[in-house]
Amino acid sequence: MGAGHAGCEAALAAARLGASCLLVTINSDHIATLSCNPAVGGLAKGHLVRELDALGGEMGRNTDATGIQFRLLNRGKGPAVWSSRAQVDIDRYPRRMRGVCLAQPNLWLLESEVRGLVVHQGRVAGILPARGGEIAARSVVLTTGTFLRGVIHVGLTQTPGGRLGDPPADSLPVQLGELSLRLGRLKTGTTPRLDARSLDLDSLPEQPGDDQPRLFSFLSRAPALPQRVCWLSHTTEATHQIIRENLDQAPMYAGRITGVGARYCPSIEDKVVRFAHKDSHQIFLEPQGLDSGLIYPNGIPTSLPLDVQRRMVRTLPGCQNAFIVRPGYAIEYDYSDPRDLWPWLESKLLAGLFLAGQINGTSGYEEAAAQGLWAGINAVRRVRGQEPVVLDRSQAYLGVLIDDLVTRGTQEPYRMFTSRAEFRLTLREDNADLRLTPLGRELGLVEDARWAVFCAKRGQIDQAWELLQQVRLNPSAALNDRLAALNSAPLRRPLRAEELLRRPEMGLADLASLHPALAGLARLEPQAAEQVAIRAAYAGYEEREREQVERFRSREQVAIPPDMDYQDLPGLSHEAREKLSRVRPASLGQAARISGVTPAALAVLSLHLHARARAGRPAAVD
Repeated sequence: MGAGHAGCEAALAAARLGASCLLVTINSDHIATLSCNPAVGGLAKGHLVRELDALGGEMGRNTDATGIQFRLLNRGKGPAVWSSRAQVDIDRYPRRMRGVCLAQPNLWLLESEVRGLVVHQGRVAGILPARGGEIAARSVVLTTGTFLRGVIHVGLTQTPGGRLGDPPADSLPVQLGELSLRLGRLKTGTTPRLDARSLDLDSLPEQPGDDQPRLFSFLSRAPALPQRVCWLSHTTEATHQIIRENLDQAPMYAGRITGVGARYCPSIEDKVVRFAHKDSHQIFLEPQGLDSGLIYPNGIPTSLPLDVQRRMVRTLPGCQNAFIVRPGYAIEYDYSDPRDLWPWLESKLLAGLFLAGQINGTSGYEEAAAQGLWAGINAVRRVRGQEPVVLDRSQAYLGVLIDDLVTRGTQEPYRMFTSRAEFRLTLREDNADLRLTPLGRELGLVEDARWAVFCAKRGQIDQAWELLQQVRLNPSAALNDRLAALNSAPLRRPLRAEELLRRPEMGLADLASLHPALAGLARLEPQAAEQVAIRAAYAGYEEREREQVERFRSREQVAIPPDMDYQDLPGLSHEAREKLSRVRPASLGQAARISGVTPAALAVLSLHLHARARAGRPAAVD
């Protein structure tokens, strides 16, 4: 239910696993619409898209096919925090995704609002389309985005809507509340769209993409579309003055909005108030597509009245005569407390119901798509009577995302950052396929062609790594002369080739020239070569992190029965009982991450589980 980024990934995953799947959307022309920024990826979000691709998802391939600018962020830092970002064509992206969905076997599309769920004996049994009747289903995935009781704000004017131009879904949240799902209100917003012809872009500095673009899919080799530049502008004191003078017309400051906004993507009004000491904020003027003619001014999401938006925008350098084609707006919507979900994204309150995307309190296309894929996989497994699959925090950013949501919940739109991952040295963009493609193959989402490409790459990496361990280079005058020519220190003792590769100035091609046995390193495919070089640089760090992962997993493997009665467990504080009963953690490790569950409470819980096991009762559910 819902054909945004979460809904498309859920439906495609289910259908590709062989399940008969129906994708229901209010407007079939708006499948995978980019309601806000026409971009995919960014800090930590790029990790999620590459993990999606490694598992067999579609977002990475769709981005590569429709991207008009690719940039690798954090290039000056280590590979663990490199993050890919792409500007995409706002029309071509949804058009291609719609085509993929319509061409997918086992997947059908229905244009309709859904007024409710069919519930039978404590589990979901289907949906109730607004046109009447009911459609039976053994699993239902809710990916409703910003549509649940959505309200659009422009100035002090309020309009019902799931996004500009689409109606809200008002019936469904009433039933969800009756089913005891805990609903709250969140808020997000977008920027005005500008006519490119009204801007003086030639007066602004350009921001080009990378000369050698890093794409999202491990199957892609080059961008499919011509590449475009963006332009840099900034707010001025005049901008800030106009905003300050009109805060009484900003719905957030006038008390018209009750939902909590995104901390890390605030409106320009919020920026000016919260960061009053700053004289200027950078603005990126981004083309919406090859044929669009519209510019997205990234950095000024706003819900001020249109006339104020017009005056504000015209204070930006290069925008003195800007014409606003569509105003910026804020949107409020219902979300469901994600602590009511199991770690496989199934509701604890209604069997067979899965939730993914912004309904779980997240922000961003990437967080939504990642959840959608995982919900789709587990919805199919529920139908087939198979055990759900769970990713832990040591396996993927997707595991971090879901664990954060179902364990800690959120009271503001959740955004992924690399700092949220304890094991980010090993959870890198570059190795997402090595970490997750075997799992995707096991689950049935990685097709033969992708598997063959992956196995060839993995084989090259393994062979090269074995060679680097075996070949030793001994000090000699000739070798040291070659090292000097490479601005590298001479050898004082024999070194394995892998140790020499750790030197920051030493590349694989340089190393290949130092010994005949290493000549093959120069012929590695680029992706394999990059992985070998990074593995050498990170070898010591990864070894230490592996030890931390083992300690982490020892707690994760101590499962807690879902029917555990915490109220009768002696030695727990009232707060611990309340928090444990609310979250119902699946493992001792998850319990440890619940705010308010102290080390003393964990010790009590651990002792109880061991005593339960010794008494012959199951301490875990497989």
